[in-house]
Amino acid sequence: MSIKSSTVALAALIIAAPVTFASTAEAAGCGRASWYALTSKTASGERMNPAKLTAAHKTLRFGTKVKVTNAKNGRSVVVRINDRGPFIRGRVLDLSKAAASQIGMIGAGHASVCYQIVSAS
Repeated sequence: MSIKSSTVALAALIIAAPVTFASTAEAAGCGRASWYALTSKTASGERMNPAKLTAAHKTLRFGTKVKVTNAKNGRSVVVRINDRGPFIRGRVLDLSKAAASQIGMIGAGHASVCYQIVSAS
C-alpha cells in the first residue's frame, strides 16, 4: 500500500468514525453540582429558564435526560441537558434553580450528587 492510499484510507476511517460526546464513565457518576439562574442563551442556543428542569454538563449531548440524586438527602430530579459546564474543577453538573430546589440544595449552593442517563438524545 502506498503512502497516498494509506492516507486516503486513514482519512476515510476518521470521517466514518462516530462522534462520541461522553464516555461510559461520564454517562453516570458522582461529584459536586452547583446551580444557576441566569436568563442568557445556553450553549444549545435556547434561552436559560431558571424555572425549567435543565442542567449543564461538559460533554453529554443536548437533550439527554439525566436523573440527579442529592447524596445527602436522597431526593432526585430528572433534568434535560441544554448547556455546557460547569467550569469549576470537581463539579459535574450545573443545575437550574428549579432543579436545585427539587433536590434541596438551594441554600447550600452546591451538593454532592450522583447522576445517570434516563434517556439519550
